[in-house]
Amino acid sequence: MQTSYSVPGISCEHCRVAVTGEVSQVAGVGTVDVDLVAKRVTVAGGGFDDATVRAAIDEAGYDVA
Repeated sequence: MQTSYSVPGISCEHCRVAVTGEVSQVAGVGTVDVDLVAKRVTVAGGGFDDATVRAAIDEAGYDVA
């Protein structure tokens, strides 16, 4: 399972670390890729909950578009 999220507010290494740290703690998440240029977060793994990933991105301080 792989899902991408548009996160317009990410722009720096701090953003990457914050989002990766929060999202990687979500059950079922295997990998988190933060693309600062495209402003996208791609999450891969097995059986993670979309709403929980969105909440983790919010917890890191960013809004999912």
